[in-house]
Amino acid sequence: MPDAPTLVLVHGAFADAGSWAHVARNLLDLGYRVVVPPVLNRSLAGDAAYVRSVVESIDGPVLLAGHSYGGAVITVAGAAENVVGLVFVSGYALAEGESLGELQGRFPDSDLASHLVYTPYPVEGGEPGTDVSVEVAAFPAVFAAGVPDDVARVLAVSQRPLSAVAFGEAATVAAWRTKPSWGIVSAADHTINPDVERFGYERAGVRKSLELDAPHLVMLTHPTEVAGLIAEAAAELA
Repeated sequence: MPDAPTLVLVHGAFADAGSWAHVARNLLDLGYRVVVPPVLNRSLAGDAAYVRSVVESIDGPVLLAGHSYGGAVITVAGAAENVVGLVFVSGYALAEGESLGELQGRFPDSDLASHLVYTPYPVEGGEPGTDVSVEVAAFPAVFAAGVPDDVARVLAVSQRPLSAVAFGEAATVAAWRTKPSWGIVSAADHTINPDVERFGYERAGVRKSLELDAPHLVMLTHPTEVAGLIAEAAAELA
């Protein structure tokens, strides 16, 4: 599809680029150019800067899709000049000056809050950082509900943690203020309170909010619907 934007799919915390596998395959089969970069999950500013560098290396327009914490990342990285739109998938649509913790704090905690593990990690030349991950035993129910048990157990032991600093770091820009956006709400989400998603999308004035009876990893349980909304957004922007 020569006139369509390149689709850059950004994963969130406690997951990796493989979480987009089914959606990426669907979009590739439809003829789209797709890039699924790794996110280090070290800081919002650093992760957004890396994704922006990937976006700016692409010739032509880009449509960004971000899952979960990846929604916060594309909120900032989406300020890149060649980004033409944003798709939030069970994600955080932050306002400028707002952090993940502040947005979440407006709503009751999800099941995730009581199942987090905090582990120090070394920082060269500085004080140790703190990694945040999900209890392995709770991971299938809290983060991977709806995913086959054998897959969920593997995801639990291969999760990519998020540095604690990212929770309190304010977004420096909100790309949705100047770029059209779309959103998917996972109504059965146990990781993010679905009202956090609904609020963020309404505030962002998304062109379309698709609500699915789906868990947090909606890309794995409902890949056709997720790919469909991304393709719909890309078609509008082509």
